Amino acid sequence: MPRQKKVKKVFVLDTSVLLYDSDAVKNFEKHDIAIPITVLEEIDSFKKGNTVTNLHAREFIRFLDKITDSNLIQEWIPLNGRTRGKIRVISDEGSEKDANTVFGSVKNDHRILNSAMKLMEEEPEKKVVLVTKDINLRLKARALNLVAEDYETIRIKDIDHLYKGKSDVHVEDNNYINSLYKDGHIKYSSIYKTEPVSNHYYILKNHSSSALGYYNPKTKHIELVKTMNAYGVAPRNAEQTFAMHALMNPNVLLATITGSAGTGKTLLALACALEQRSQYRQIYLARPIVPLSNRDLGYLPGDVKSKIDPYMQPLWDNLSIIKNQFSESSKQYKKVDELVQTEKLSIVPLAYIRGRSLNNVIFIIDEAQNLTPHEIKTIITRAGENTKIIFTGDIFQIDTPYLDAQSNGLSYLVDRMNNNDVYAHINLEKGERSELANLASKFL
Repeated sequence: MPRQKKVKKVFVLDTSVLLYDSDAVKNFEKHDIAIPITVLEEIDSFKKGNTVTNLHAREFIRFLDKITDSNLIQEWIPLNGRTRGKIRVISDEGSEKDANTVFGSVKNDHRILNSAMKLMEEEPEKKVVLVTKDINLRLKARALNLVAEDYETIRIKDIDHLYKGKSDVHVEDNNYINSLYKDGHIKYSSIYKTEPVSNHYYILKNHSSSALGYYNPKTKHIELVKTMNAYGVAPRNAEQTFAMHALMNPNVLLATITGSAGTGKTLLALACALEQRSQYRQIYLARPIVPLSNRDLGYLPGDVKSKIDPYMQPLWDNLSIIKNQFSESSKQYKKVDELVQTEKLSIVPLAYIRGRSLNNVIFIIDEAQNLTPHEIKTIITRAGENTKIIFTGDIFQIDTPYLDAQSNGLSYLVDRMNNNDVYAHINLEKGERSELANLASKFL
């Protein structure tokens, strides 16, 4: 039977894809890439600013300028060697079916659809596919019989089985639990025959007995995890005990804590940072700024601190909870105020991190699910000597367009980084904020 010839594809990339990943054009193997002229116009409007979106816009424009000095609108230009296809900017929007007429309005999205449909008419032997992270645009494309896909190169395939960081283990022999308490460790091979995962946590159970442990990649043993107190904050369940152990472990340089609202992610991270303050020069706190109605920081009055404070209020709230564990006259209470006043503990905009080298700091990034994989990488690559980075967030509570549970930077980090000796992760499931908050999380 003769082998079927593969149909060559042309992928038409939407603006949302290039702003999410400026290197997207390099990820389609030998297939060709088409960029509608409308996308170039939109990219141009994003090039000024300090956000990662602005960075991606500039990087993509530089990439186009670098690969050719000929006319991209008239010619298909080879991307790079034999492993990739060609790229071209398409400007003809005169398709037989007009999206503006079909949907009753003139929009840039409709111009992009018209460009893709015109290309489909010009290249009948190829399969034209629109790639966009905009769900609405995909739905409109399909209504016009145009194949449309999400950009899935940086995407977790099985979010339901994303690494949790912990396991429940039933042991038949209670001696294992007794030995863990007595000696502080047991051999990993006595519990499991599979390959161990670095800094993985275990709840060992035998009827009424139980113990908490973790796999230490240095000693290659499961070691006892003891309950600890960090700046007046004590864990309320096994998961929080694991989280505090990971945050306080000097061998863990990168930690991620995930969980829904009220599980204590931010509070634990702040308390553990304060407990370790003497080991670091500064404590940095940050969270992605997701402005309402797309209003950038530049629209708000005041200096940088005045601009970001409204967005950072949840961090201040958690700091107040920690302070209020103590009386106002206590050393611990006054120490927090002193750290803030001397900027030993400071809140920083993430946009100011790019290009810096962070040495001798603990850096906590809250609500990290609103970051792209590129932003996560940018932050981690800033780490210098004696720096610990902590990401917290809920991967199912995303406020940023074009990101979801499978494509956000926090999920990507957990999926790619687990089983690394300097990394630890724990997923918190039990809410500890209040009975009312737990009720809302469960039923609403």
